[in-house]
Amino acid sequence: MTETILEPDLPIVDPHHHLWDLRPLLPAFPTPRHPFLEAIAGAAYYDFDALRADIGAGSPDAPSHRVLATVFMECGAYYAADREQAMKPVGEVEYVNGVAAQGASGLYGEYRPCAGIVGHADLTLGDAVTPVVEALIAAGNGRFKGIRHAGAWDADPEVLGPPFHAPEGLYGSDAFRAGFSAFSQFGLTFDAWVLEPQLGDVLALARAFPDQAIVLDHCGTPLGMGKYAGTLPETFERWRASIRAIAECPNVSVKLGGLAMSFCGMPEDGPAKGCGSQELADLWRPYIETCIEAFGTERAMFESNYPVDRWGASYPVLWNAFKRLASGASAQEKRALFCTNAARTYDIAHTLPELSDLP
Repeated sequence: MTETILEPDLPIVDPHHHLWDLRPLLPAFPTPRHPFLEAIAGAAYYDFDALRADIGAGSPDAPSHRVLATVFMECGAYYAADREQAMKPVGEVEYVNGVAAQGASGLYGEYRPCAGIVGHADLTLGDAVTPVVEALIAAGNGRFKGIRHAGAWDADPEVLGPPFHAPEGLYGSDAFRAGFSAFSQFGLTFDAWVLEPQLGDVLALARAFPDQAIVLDHCGTPLGMGKYAGTLPETFERWRASIRAIAECPNVSVKLGGLAMSFCGMPEDGPAKGCGSQELADLWRPYIETCIEAFGTERAMFESNYPVDRWGASYPVLWNAFKRLASGASAQEKRALFCTNAARTYDIAHTLPELSDLP
């Protein structure tokens, strides 16, 4: 679906997207594929050029939002085959840093892809995670900003599908907490991804480490598929209570997005069934407005979660939906929600001339 770009001059820093090559892996998964795999099958090879095409950067004929920069989020891609298990994720950061250097060459305009990089380290390593984090920092060449160790889990393995295998109660385990304590000494960010029934795990983690910056991904991932299909209305109040409790922790920020994932069921059908931005905004409004009300406009940031969120919308339509949802905000609040909060959280403002005056 093609739409006229709303507020085309509003600057955007997209704080959450992936790059990968899943083509060698997809044949190993059983058919019919899990909806998550269906969502990404059309973008099984998602590189710098694919991201540029979705954003419309450098193409005068493509309707595009004004994306200044992006932050890459770990996804288990391009791990180094010739390194010990703990060090394999360093390969992903090395690859993404190369993409960032390609964008920073200026050959593709002012747009700066992967200006910040969030990688992965296994925090269940305890103190042994320290040399891994040091290697990730070195590989990022100034662009490495934090890690994500996803904790998403459900008793029914069909909810998440075969790509995800986090153990139950990961964030509360002694091994994870030991690694988290070691990691917290670096002053980097931690991205937390869990499912709605697990939000208490993030709350407990944030309270246990009040000085560690934590970013809650995807509005806490409300569930509307599989065994959770049709339950969004009945679980909404539980989700809202969890979001409000987590927001009381000043060290936590929230990403406003991810609701177009197949897990959420908003929309139920995908991928890319042609939902318009107004339809999507209506579906997501209760969740986005709750998050902004709880966290305020200084601890919330819109995200694309691309290409996963292709399930629900094209990149231009996705950001149009976000702009509709923020239509009642002031100009300063919009700038914070779409740009400066992400730039500050991931410490990339100094790389962007337009934002170089941010404190």
